[in-house]
Formats: sequence, C-alpha cells, structure tokens
Amino acid sequence: MRIPRPRGPVSTELLNLMAHWNGPEAGDAAQFESTAEEAVVGTPDILRDGDLQLALFCLYELHYSGLEGVDASWEWHPGLIKVRQRLEASFEDALRSSVSLPALDQLGSDGVAAALFTMASADNGPSMSRYIAKKASLEQLREFLILKSIYQLKEADPHTWAIPRLNGRAKAAMVEIQADEYGGGRPERMHSVLFARTMDGLQMDTRYGAYIDRVPALTLSANNMMSLFGLNRRLRGAIAGHLAAYEMTSSQPNRLYGNGFRRHGFDEGVTWYFDEHVEADAVHEQIAGRDLAGGLVEAEPDLLEDVYFGAAAALAVDVLLATDVMECWESGVSALLPAGN
Repeated sequence: MRIPRPRGPVSTELLNLMAHWNGPEAGDAAQFESTAEEAVVGTPDILRDGDLQLALFCLYELHYSGLEGVDASWEWHPGLIKVRQRLEASFEDALRSSVSLPALDQLGSDGVAAALFTMASADNGPSMSRYIAKKASLEQLREFLILKSIYQLKEADPHTWAIPRLNGRAKAAMVEIQADEYGGGRPERMHSVLFARTMDGLQMDTRYGAYIDRVPALTLSANNMMSLFGLNRRLRGAIAGHLAAYEMTSSQPNRLYGNGFRRHGFDEGVTWYFDEHVEADAVHEQIAGRDLAGGLVEAEPDLLEDVYFGAAAALAVDVLLATDVMECWESGVSALLPAGN
C-alpha cells in the first residue's frame, strides 16, 4: 500500500521513522514512544482519533502486504511493536467499555449461535443498506465503495490469522468460510477481486489503499479491530465472534446493496460481488455461529466472553460508522474526508 498522509504527531513520527532503511537512531525511537504515550493518554476518544488509528493501521499493515518504500524488516522492530501494544491496550479498553454482553451461561454450540443471532438481530443502528437500495445517489455509491474498500480489497485476510490458533471443529469451520472468501481456489472468484470489479465498473481506482486518505477514523477503527483480534492469539475468541457477527449481518444487506446499484442501471458485472454474498453468507452465518464460534466455546469454554465481545464490538462500531455516514448523506454532505487534507 502507498504511504498515507499523516493525520497528527504520532502518524507523522511513525512514517518519518520508517523512511529510514537502517532503523532509527535510539533517540528518535524514544521520542516516538513518548509522543505516542502522550497522545494515548490525551485522546478523548481513540475510536475517532484519526492520528492514532492511522498509526495503528500502518503498524498492522506491516504484517499484511507492507507499505510502499518501507523495508520489510520494520515488521518486527521492537520499538514499533512496543508502541503497537500500547495503542492496542487503549483501543481494546475502549472497545470493551463500549459494549454490553449477554449472560455468560455455559452453552453448547447451538446455544452460543442462538445468542449471537439474537445480538445481531438487536442491531438498532440506521440502515445504510436500505438507504442505498432506495435513495443513494451515484456519488454516494462511490463513497460507499471507498469506505468499504479498505477492508474489501483484502477481504478475509484479518480473519485468516485465526486459522493456526484454532483446532478441531472451529478450525475446520474457519477454513471452510475462508476458502469461499478466497474463491475456492479460483483467483477470479476471490471476493476481493469481485469487489475490485465493482469499483472498476464505476471507474474507480482499484489499488488497495488508494483511498486511505479519504476515509474517516471510524473506518480505520473497524479495520484495526479485526487486526487487533486476529494478530493476538489471546483474542482468538474475539476474532471468531467478530466473523460470526459479520456473516450474520451480511446476507440481506448485500441484497439491498445490489439493488441500489441495479437502480442506477449497473449490470451483473458490477453487482456480482453483492449477489455472491447473498447466497454465500446465508450459509456462512450458520457455519460461523455453530461450528466456528459455538465449536470454539465447546472446546474452550473460557473463551465465551471474548466470543461475545468480538461480536458485540463488531456490531457496535458498525452502528457508529453507519450513524455518522447516514447523518452526512441525509444532510447532503460527503461522508469522506476532503481530498488533499
């Protein structure tokens, strides 16, 4: 991914540090740690803090496809890992304090799935999918794709971190879901490729991260949350719960998204991504709820709380983001950051 524009002192210092091929001077690394600590302590809301979320996003990106011009050795630089852990601790605390969980009764896999379905159905946020189906302008469709592109152009990768951290039934379920996300061995059917095809149909830039400078902090938070859960083995329950909630809230909204694009005259080449998810996620939600999340809890009952936490956090951040976007659109203004800022 290309280097994004910094959004404050922490992301500025991080990107400046990583511009050095041979690692930072000791004093520079210490200054970066100090700047990050001061920002973490001082932020009123880390979920909406564009500087901290961008810094965390860039730190996570080192574990994915990397940042253009940044040496791969930075991935495990001790100073960066230390700051990442500090940002993660504050971020996780904020996520945990923003959600409430169901009763932690010991349940079998069917009971865990039922609790997750109840959580997903209780979502009281504004319906972006219904708005897109009936009202969204062509420009708002483009904004919707930009907001989604930060995840969808690498769809499945954050959840895939969980595979080596699971066993038995839960692992088999995760592999089954992820295999579908990656096109079942057919590159042209990878969901990230299908999403790029949708963007191409609207004459948009399909390079991963092309619009990173336009998305608000909450979009970065939604993506960072998946990396937080996926890259920390102790949070394997949370990434399983997150994926379950994601799949349980996908099928019907994607039907409506597809209808919104058809309303503007786009053909199946553009809507294929959404149409594919209507069918696939109707199956995935059952596998994710019962076999992945439920199977994990049956094998490791102590992870029940984190399974619920991952699901609740996914739903809560989605509501926050949808609320902000819908307020902008219904007021006739863009939900994106201004170009050039």
